[in-house]
Amino acid sequence: MFAALASTYAMAQVSIDEVATTTEKSFENDMKTEAVEADYVSEAEERAKRAAIRKERNTVDFTANLHGSLTAFSESWQAAGDNTITILANINFKHIYKKNKFTLTNTAAAKFGYNNMRMELNGAQKGVWFKNVDEIAISTAPQWDMVRNWTYGANIQFRTQFARGYAARGDQQNSVAPVSNFMTPGYLDASVGFTYVLPSERFPLKVNLAPLAMSATFRHDLSTTKDYGVLTGRSKFEGGLSVKLDFDKSWGKNGWLRYRTTAYSFYGWITDLAAAANFKPTEDKPTYEHILPTVRWENTIDIKATKYISTQIYVQLYYNKAEINKLQVQSMLSVGLTYTFNNK
Repeated sequence: MFAALASTYAMAQVSIDEVATTTEKSFENDMKTEAVEADYVSEAEERAKRAAIRKERNTVDFTANLHGSLTAFSESWQAAGDNTITILANINFKHIYKKNKFTLTNTAAAKFGYNNMRMELNGAQKGVWFKNVDEIAISTAPQWDMVRNWTYGANIQFRTQFARGYAARGDQQNSVAPVSNFMTPGYLDASVGFTYVLPSERFPLKVNLAPLAMSATFRHDLSTTKDYGVLTGRSKFEGGLSVKLDFDKSWGKNGWLRYRTTAYSFYGWITDLAAAANFKPTEDKPTYEHILPTVRWENTIDIKATKYISTQIYVQLYYNKAEINKLQVQSMLSVGLTYTFNNK
């Protein structure tokens, strides 16, 4: 029976009727799409790029010095001697910003020195502090490149001092009028002209030629014993021309020797007409003098013994006939602590 069933051929037919739908279903994509860039932006990398650009455009040079000396003798010392203390502080700052053809140079310098020596006051020996160095100088110079090694622009410098100055140590104890004070004198020099930069790293010299220049002298404290050429009122203005030379060079490993010099000369050709009209002759100054040359030459030598110990030599020659018809000379030699920072 099994064999008979296995050999039998069976066939069946199945039919499926077509089913019609009454509604059509459509599919919609309601998800929002947004294009995403494949580039990756690193904030740290961007900050590093901006810092590199700032360093390339900005040059900073800062130097601070604190120099001093102390000499002391006991009462039993066999030779004569006075106890003395001398303190001198110097700060020099220079910032140069350069972008494309524009350059802005800003400088600031301050010097202040005091010394203490014994002197006789009212029959007794007393140590008296006396100011011997005092100066503030601030300048700015915007420049634009003109041709090779030549630029054109302006130079503005202001100079004055911090505190009162006296002719003698005992004057400040005896209520004697000072010879100088803040803004007495004060100097403002402004000029417009051309600057030539010598194309040599071994001799970095800058020469500024200004056919249009102005020199102003201020005397805010009228009680001073010197008038500084301000014969009427509290100020004097003159127009003329000026020439300025700048040199700054370092030698040796880590710049152990540095020499800086600045020479400035002004010659007036327009005087303060109001001051000349209101001038009152005196025995010392019978006529109103104007159109007088001014020359100022400053020299600074820094010698580094170590990173934080240095020796400084400073010499200034100054001639201003409106103040005094003699050459004025100032010189200093000091040793002490120093700190230098530069970003390049």
